[in-house]
Amino acid sequence: MTPLRIAILGTASSGKTTLAAALAERYRTLWVPEYLREFVDVAGRVPVATDQIHIARTQLAREDAAAAGARRYLFCDTAPLMTAVYSRHYFGGIDAELALLADAHDYALTLVTTPDIPWVADGLQRESEAVSVTIHRMLHEELAARGIAYVPISGDMAQRLAQVDQALAAL
Repeated sequence: MTPLRIAILGTASSGKTTLAAALAERYRTLWVPEYLREFVDVAGRVPVATDQIHIARTQLAREDAAAAGARRYLFCDTAPLMTAVYSRHYFGGIDAELALLADAHDYALTLVTTPDIPWVADGLQRESEAVSVTIHRMLHEELAARGIAYVPISGDMAQRLAQVDQALAAL
């Protein structure tokens, strides 16, 4: 059985990774870490515009690989749509191939983590707290423009898990 892919979107320091890991444990399945973290660690730098398509392609390839071992759900810590939002913000636009990947947003459920937890800087990867506010707004605008329904996830971990449980039960 093909697992349902669940996209977890949000700004830096909004709890996506922590939530994805907790959900995978809770539902005894797999989660796909955000490739951008690895990219920054390995490259020792933040991405440039030409890196964006590689980041999005790699993220999707890792989702495809993980899907084979996932049970019922596959929790995805980000998606090409989030890469597109960052591209628009940092580079003034989205390259055509990245736009196609973002357009193919094919997830059974999209969760958007609210940046209502303490913001923590994380080396090269994290933008400022002020930029996170802008990215959060841009993400909501992008979802609305594309007609993508989503569930906002907020509060402490227990509240976030309960909100996701309810959303998954409604699928």
